[in-house]
Amino acid sequence: MRVLIIGSLAGELGQAAQIAIARGAKLDHADDADTALARLRADARVDLLLCDVVHDVGSIVRALAAERMAVPVVACGTGNDATAAVQAIREGAREFLPLPPDPDLIAAILEAAAGETQAMVVRDPAMQAAVRRAEQVAGSEASVLITGESGTGKEVLARHIHRRSRRSNGPFIALNCAAIPENLLESELFGHEKGAFSGAVARRVGKFEAADGGTLLLDEISEMDTRLQAKLLRALQEREIDRLGGAAPVRVNVRILATTNRDLPVEVQRGTFREDLYFRLNVVSLRIPPLRERPADVAALCEHFARRYAEVNGLPFRPLSREAVLRLTSHGWRGNVRELENAIHRAVLLADGEEIGINVIELGPPAAAAQTVGSTGIASLVGRRMEEVERDLIIETLGHTMGNRTHAATILGISIRALRNKLRDYAAQGVAVPPPAAGVAV
Repeated sequence: MRVLIIGSLAGELGQAAQIAIARGAKLDHADDADTALARLRADARVDLLLCDVVHDVGSIVRALAAERMAVPVVACGTGNDATAAVQAIREGAREFLPLPPDPDLIAAILEAAAGETQAMVVRDPAMQAAVRRAEQVAGSEASVLITGESGTGKEVLARHIHRRSRRSNGPFIALNCAAIPENLLESELFGHEKGAFSGAVARRVGKFEAADGGTLLLDEISEMDTRLQAKLLRALQEREIDRLGGAAPVRVNVRILATTNRDLPVEVQRGTFREDLYFRLNVVSLRIPPLRERPADVAALCEHFARRYAEVNGLPFRPLSREAVLRLTSHGWRGNVRELENAIHRAVLLADGEEIGINVIELGPPAAAAQTVGSTGIASLVGRRMEEVERDLIIETLGHTMGNRTHAATILGISIRALRNKLRDYAAQGVAVPPPAAGVAV
């Protein structure tokens, strides 16, 4: 996890930096926005930007957008300065970190920005078989296609493969193809030269070059536009990439891992995914079973998340009662491990006594959405516009998933990109949109 901090490290921001280091982050520092942008152009491995509000946060966010850099920004400032916090969020910051810093909040922000946890919690034979197959091929240079429903732990397995590979001392770079707008994705992958487009004020290194000597994970690759798929195929075949606006190709030494929650052969038939790229990626295929097919993992994951969120929230660890475990193991888990994680996080916060009891295990559809259709019937929807009903359902589902966009999209049955577009429209209309988990988009 690489974090770039903009601002003076002499005071409370320096304390935040030390906490981040203690939590495993690798830090870089810039005194001002111009220096920070220069660092970002040269190093595509930065995952998060922390910016003191004494600097112009809005200007930095706009500069990132102009140069097609998809790096989340967290503003930092005095905790009692509500005006600065609101202004920073309005200008595009994903979150406001109050100073003096809270260690648990910093840990949550870092964890959310890093994506899925690296912990491998495996007890069920079905998942153990998938891990054994992954470890068999980890030492090779073959591309690996990891398939499975959203929330099953595809990135966790990809990181495990990297750690077991001969490239483990090299970088592991993950790029979520669904989370980045199409007009930014090409530059994120391949970088650009100065003047390649309006806003390209200097050369910028892309994820391929950042992953040189290591592993590049293309998460949810099925969401990539077919035009960009053609350029990706050439990069895989030739082992070289073309920066946007570049005059000469750049050689790269990268192993590719890819994930998808879609049936790629079906997408090939539909014409939304290139067949030649599918064969290039699918040298080795690994399927992660959904959580409902690996019940022995549920209890182990429950304990893992109960311990983690007790620590994060400064609460005592409470084991789950037998009744709670039975209910959790019998649930269908449409949202897989992400849904389970959210359920346990809520239970940790609501529990009292010596155990996490069944009374604080909240499962199923969002309460408000269920009431709309179940208790009051279809009649309650008459007279309302379809757009309003859809908006309310989306907002309620986000509340249920504690801001997790990927989990909400899974429940709603839409793509993460479609969900993000709708939320962007709602925010522009002045609708209160639940913030992403820990303030960083997921």
